[in-house]
Amino acid sequence: MIKSNSEIKAMVMAAGMGSRLEPITLKMPKPLINVMNTPIMDIILTQLHNAGVRNVISNTYYLADQIIDRYKNNNLGINFSYIKEDTLSGTAGGVKKCQHFFDEGEAFIVMSGDILTNADIKKGIEAHKKSNAIATIGVKEVSHDLVSNFGVVVTDKEGFITEFQEKPSKEEAKSNLINTGIYIFDYKIFDYIPENTFYDFAKNVFPKLLAEKQINTFTVDGYWNDIGTIEQYKQSVQDVFNGVCKIKHNEVVDTNFGSYTCGNTKLPKTLRVVGNNVIGNNCKIGEYVKLENCIVFDNSEIKTGSELENCIVLPTPNHEKFKSHLEHNYKSVVTV
Repeated sequence: MIKSNSEIKAMVMAAGMGSRLEPITLKMPKPLINVMNTPIMDIILTQLHNAGVRNVISNTYYLADQIIDRYKNNNLGINFSYIKEDTLSGTAGGVKKCQHFFDEGEAFIVMSGDILTNADIKKGIEAHKKSNAIATIGVKEVSHDLVSNFGVVVTDKEGFITEFQEKPSKEEAKSNLINTGIYIFDYKIFDYIPENTFYDFAKNVFPKLLAEKQINTFTVDGYWNDIGTIEQYKQSVQDVFNGVCKIKHNEVVDTNFGSYTCGNTKLPKTLRVVGNNVIGNNCKIGEYVKLENCIVFDNSEIKTGSELENCIVLPTPNHEKFKSHLEHNYKSVVTV
């Protein structure tokens, strides 16, 4: 059974540490990383709201208070609840800890907190409603050259999954459909997840459901990207500038040589921009600065005469150990 969209609840998984996105995630949790000056999780919650969802819960762990402080009183039309995990419990284990939030006998949505997409969530709800499956997974068709980067799914003619392949080579892949991390689950999913156990959907839950032919799919036709690495993050920003991904964002200003979007930062007239650039809030930018395809985070400072290309600018660290860590390990992420 599934209620109307206005009553269906959702969970955004937000506990992970995002180590592949260091050094950005050394100071903020992955769901709060900005895309065009808007946190990824803001975008996800807005999409859920547009799909009719009003009640959302998240499992938090790493830098949990930043997520809680932002969303416990939000202006996104979402009633936000949360749990704080003492230890990470896996994708399925985290959902299990939120079981109390959901209504017995009702389906619910689960989304990863690090995906940028304009997937039609209503389409997924409808597909789940018709399937009578315990799980419905959003799948996306990608180029065969890229399948080795993702979890691949193989489906039958009815769209039910018959096999999973975890990051297969191009030659071994039996499909070019990938798991997007967008799920609609029946409440029965909790019967497949033990309490107080580290449990993962891919390794522990889906194999059992697969044997019972209980995993349906719906196709994500629009944009989707897993913001799991620095390069994927930078690509997502470029995709928004280029119109490949359509999300609501601040005005883009075009110049003779490039474009930029900016928060409340006051920009000097001598600033030169090339390519596509994002400038955050409360930044200090000196005279005669050149930015080319850069992402400047809130509260960053760029000194007069700096020329930066294809990099992410973070606020100057307040202690030398952290600054040294950045300088020695991350060439595309700078503090200046």
